[in-house]
Amino acid sequence: MADTTSFTIGAEATCADGPCGEVRRVVIDPVKQEVTHLVVEPTHREGLARLVPLALVEATAEGVRLSCSRADFESLPRAEETEFLPGGSGYADYAAHEAYYWPYFGLGEGTEPDVANAAGIVTREMLPAGEVGIRRGEPVRASDGEIGRVQGLVVEPEHHHVTHVLLQEGHLWGKKEVAIPIGAVQRLDGGITVTLTKREIEDLPAVDVRHPVAGT
Repeated sequence: MADTTSFTIGAEATCADGPCGEVRRVVIDPVKQEVTHLVVEPTHREGLARLVPLALVEATAEGVRLSCSRADFESLPRAEETEFLPGGSGYADYAAHEAYYWPYFGLGEGTEPDVANAAGIVTREMLPAGEVGIRRGEPVRASDGEIGRVQGLVVEPEHHHVTHVLLQEGHLWGKKEVAIPIGAVQRLDGGITVTLTKREIEDLPAVDVRHPVAGT
């Protein structure tokens, strides 16, 4: 397993001309079991995450390096879209499909009160068709119950095939690093479900994984 790398969710991402955020999700094609994109979100700028093709990505000891400028990064497709839905005070004349899209900027105390009073906020993932995003902290379930939370994915670098799912520290087996073979994954729906039992996962052999450094 020496020839694999780890895309740790939370790792710092850097463009050719400086930092651009951190890895929020890893996007995979569940049929091919391949990583296709990383979702990178600028620090303290929630809702402005971008879909970064893996061709632009290199995992390093310091995190993730992108072979593009920050201007190029900001021109990449958005990974999600947030709508401020009508329905609060002052919205009587608006139909349900008429919404404010994130980001909405206001100046000081002069922000439109009707926007502040919108009835709700809806965020949609904007991933390639047929692909799914894996977030850090999503539950991982064995055949006999939950065992921990997702830390990241282990990837074979040449063809970007996912080989293992990494669990966060704090799982059932304490400090032991646990990497579950991707072949044991049964479902990717509201977390990850595997076909193995808790005991079978506990008995998995250790793997040699090169970790990037997680962002703060």
